[in-house]
Amino acid sequence: MTTPYLTPLGPTELRDAGVPAPWAFGMADRVRFGEIDALNHVNNVAYLRWYETLRVHYLDHYDIYNLAGDKPKFVVKSVGLDYKAEVKRGASYINVTRTVALRNTSFTMEYATFVEGQITTTGTCVAVLLNFDNTKRALPDALRDALMTRDGAVQA
Repeated sequence: MTTPYLTPLGPTELRDAGVPAPWAFGMADRVRFGEIDALNHVNNVAYLRWYETLRVHYLDHYDIYNLAGDKPKFVVKSVGLDYKAEVKRGASYINVTRTVALRNTSFTMEYATFVEGQITTTGTCVAVLLNFDNTKRALPDALRDALMTRDGAVQA
């Protein structure tokens, strides 16, 4: 089976591609020339772009924008990466994400990059829900319920 690129992948497709549970949302792609550095592997900043793109797809796919209420704004408060193995030019990869923790106005997401079933990079992100005027907004119960049900997120 060939994993489709740039298409949301659910648990079945991820398991078929060698990505273990509990990861339930991801997207596959191939390293592009503009993402490599002088050492012929993926530049550190490319992972931030990949994970940000994945986060937006995740929010859309899980209908998070609607669950958050009228005119929500999600902003990244913090982000972190841990490089475990290099990813080389031309490699196919799958990026995955999930929400693991909920606070009053924010949630923590985890990310991972898999190449041939092995984790090469992991990351975290704390996203804050804001009102249109940039004041903090409490996560609505419907949003909390969805993240707990879909990803097993817990109240922090």
